[in-house]
Amino acid sequence: MTRRMLAVVGVAFAVVFTILVAGPSGQAPAAAAQSAAPRRSAAYTTPRTAWGDPDLQGTWSNGTITPLERPRTAGEKELLSKEEEEEINQQSDTRASVEKRPTDRAADVELAYDQFWWDRGKSIGRTSLIVDPQDGRLPPLTPQGQKLQEERAAERREHGAFDSWVDRPLQERCILYHGVPPLPTGYNNNYEITQAPGVVAILHEEIHEVRIIPVDGRPHASPAIRQWLGDSRGHWEGDTLVVETTNFRPDVTFRFPADPTTLKVIERFRRVAKDAIDYQFTVENPSFYSRPFTAVLPMRPADGLIYEYACHEGNYAIVHVLQGHRAEEQRAEGDANK
Repeated sequence: MTRRMLAVVGVAFAVVFTILVAGPSGQAPAAAAQSAAPRRSAAYTTPRTAWGDPDLQGTWSNGTITPLERPRTAGEKELLSKEEEEEINQQSDTRASVEKRPTDRAADVELAYDQFWWDRGKSIGRTSLIVDPQDGRLPPLTPQGQKLQEERAAERREHGAFDSWVDRPLQERCILYHGVPPLPTGYNNNYEITQAPGVVAILHEEIHEVRIIPVDGRPHASPAIRQWLGDSRGHWEGDTLVVETTNFRPDVTFRFPADPTTLKVIERFRRVAKDAIDYQFTVENPSFYSRPFTAVLPMRPADGLIYEYACHEGNYAIVHVLQGHRAEEQRAEGDANK
């Protein structure tokens, strides 16, 4: 984690999404696109490692309050005006400030941590991270994808989210946090990239996740080998690192609906300035989505060093969560028998 962060629990970003679409309607001027993604200057020369590969090394952050999908209330609006962008950033920067915290403890749960703890980042000047499809939204599901969603919904109805520790989110179980592709959250959006001949390593210190990406041309592992972060293989296209990841575990979850068994993620990292990496990813999931989708997610230098995030599988919070739900069940059963 960064020097500003400690171990805290995540929260939803529905409030930020609502704020995002509250500004004036209509298409923003082209000037707003300047913050949508870092652009390579014609005078910029990509630094090289001692063995000649483009140098991406450093500690970077992809934190942003821009949502993955464009809110439907935004219509066809793709870019924000400068005034809208500033207003959204201001709303996010003060959302959990002390003066806005409710005095009622029950109402204070969502803002259990004040503004100091959060590191959401800024808007990138767009209404969504998704740039393709043009509507900024996830593609329609295939019939197979719709069936899988219905089966998952039926399973949730029959099998509660608190029945066992395996029913709790991977993040809560300290198994996986950001995953692949790495979408930003409220904090700890930091990544340390390290390179050696034939390999690129990306550390995310939320749950000690390290991606080891060979760039020496070796093939993917056997499809029988399935991993939380998948199996990544990279290669260089000019100054761009292209990484293809497959072989995800069938029980891994993402920050968008997906079928991990057929999922392929193609990422592109290109250093366009001393303080900027132009990052984008494409998701191909033919059994689930009717077409691929692509998103942009600029990376900037992270603020401070990365320290250990003390999250571990088997943490006591899981026990307390399940005990609390058992107590609620017993109370409900007692009430029903009165």
